[in-house]
Amino acid sequence: MKKIKLMLTALLALLMTFTGMPVASAATTYTLSLTGTTTGHTYEAYQIFSGDLSGDTLSNIQWGSGVDATAATAALGEAATKAEALNGKSNDAADAKAFAQAVSAYLKSTPTKTVQSASGTTTFTGLEAGYYLIKDKTASLAGKEGESYTRFILQVVKDTTATVKASVPTFVKEVKDNATGNYTSATDYSIGDNVPFQLTATLPSNYDAYSEYELTFNDTLSSGLTYNNDARVFLVNGGSEVNVSSAFSVSITGNKVVVRAANLKATLPSATASSKLVVRYTAKLNDTAATGTVGNHNTASITYSNNPNTTGGKTTGETPKSKATVFTYELVVDKVNESQAPLQGAGFTLFKKVNGSYTEVKKFTAGTATKFTFRGLEAGDYKLVESTTPAGYNTMADIEFTVSSTINTAGANPTLTALSATSAKATFTTTLSSGTIATKIINKKGSLLPNTGGIGTTILYIIGSFLVLGAIVLLFARKRVNTK
Repeated sequence: MKKIKLMLTALLALLMTFTGMPVASAATTYTLSLTGTTTGHTYEAYQIFSGDLSGDTLSNIQWGSGVDATAATAALGEAATKAEALNGKSNDAADAKAFAQAVSAYLKSTPTKTVQSASGTTTFTGLEAGYYLIKDKTASLAGKEGESYTRFILQVVKDTTATVKASVPTFVKEVKDNATGNYTSATDYSIGDNVPFQLTATLPSNYDAYSEYELTFNDTLSSGLTYNNDARVFLVNGGSEVNVSSAFSVSITGNKVVVRAANLKATLPSATASSKLVVRYTAKLNDTAATGTVGNHNTASITYSNNPNTTGGKTTGETPKSKATVFTYELVVDKVNESQAPLQGAGFTLFKKVNGSYTEVKKFTAGTATKFTFRGLEAGDYKLVESTTPAGYNTMADIEFTVSSTINTAGANPTLTALSATSAKATFTTTLSSGTIATKIINKKGSLLPNTGGIGTTILYIIGSFLVLGAIVLLFARKRVNTK
């Protein structure tokens, strides 16, 4: 037994003599944390350079496991030479951006590591020392609204943190409130009015990372709105606003309006990441407009470049749709007699108060109709006038009334929540769903003289005769006084 122990001890001593050290352990691995991430992304890490890591320095550099070394060497040269050229350069340096773009063409089909993103921080674990390129998986965001690909990230891997370089534009569609003049998500207008709309887009915070940038406004009008062919585009920087319509094209297909800059970098070089692009136009609220809670919706979105790593055949994303809604109402007048039976022969004219004066909205001439519908009204002050009165009936006194509405503009789907009409001379009922304001006008017959030959007529004749006789007596009396 002692001999066996002595032999093992001697063997161990011999091994230590040859190696000069204990048996090596498995290679050290590291963790890379990406901050500023959101869910829905698939991130890939490709080892570009491998080597020996000491502190922040990578030595004995070779092409890494994530690169086709043969192709990369032929196109870009030796790994050590490329690494030396990048020494001390930040991710945002032009040389680093150019190298990331160039080396991306020689990545292997399978990344070194893949992770699904989390909200806030996403972590790669088990990475060997080296220089890595981090990217979104190709085409992983296709069809996803409001997303963009991160700019390529180059990172020396030890236990470290990097921030994703992705940003998306924001977008909102609004309509001008006729009463306040402010833009909002919903308001009411009258049929025939030209309704002003506004589309506002921001640019991404990493706009400078793009060599080309597409920005397209996609606007779809409801059938109740007719585009007036007057779209204009403005570049807004702080409090400054400049008309830049010439940098965009406008096309119209049916009820869809498209305002597009195929490459904003070329057509509008003065735009920056802090700029806003604003489209304004008007549309007429036409006779087919829906009344009531249905509303007349106008939806829009923007299509934008969403991958700063591509040139030429760029990819695009689309924002969620933004909606602006125009509500309108109708007044229904029922004409009846004292017995509540429909009464023909009346005509009505509706006026709206504009800047303190009443302006005619619509006039119905007399005929066989007994129900009169004034479609397409907004909140405001009105006057209803009986412009023609049925024969034998008293004319209605003018009715001044006020239409009021309540619109909830909170959230993505504005709603009409209340509708009323008030007057000192009439009573109105409303139906919110259809936007109907209804009133009943009762005509009473006028006071008639008694029929010819009746006792009443005789009495009138007698009274008239006495009045004439009295006038004659008075005339003679005055003449006698004058003679004396």
